[in-house]
Amino acid sequence: QVQLVESGGGLVQAGGSLRLSCAASGRIFSSYAMGWLRQAPGKEREFVAAISSSGHNTYCADSVKGRFTISRDTAKKTMFLQMNSLKPEDAAFYYCAANPVVLYNGDYDYWGQGTQVTVSS
Repeated sequence: QVQLVESGGGLVQAGGSLRLSCAASGRIFSSYAMGWLRQAPGKEREFVAAISSSGHNTYCADSVKGRFTISRDTAKKTMFLQMNSLKPEDAAFYYCAANPVVLYNGDYDYWGQGTQVTVSS
């Protein structure tokens, strides 16, 4: 079992930055790939970024490439999403998720409760 808790969301002006964190509990964190997905009101949940279990491989959606960076600290069992140059269209509920392998869709095994990101124009 893996429990995930996100934090770091909030209100930011367009062009600003936020850093999301996802704290994991459970012994298998280091063997799981992790991902960030987001869902805006009235829209489907979409893939944002993912990182392999080793942390050596990262993947970002084209819409955030060059602005968002995903990372993980295995010792602290925490994953991060550094979001720079935020745009109003980045506003959404952001979820962290865990799965044995990297996924680009929503079929992750474990999910956090989400954290709200609001971007004012």
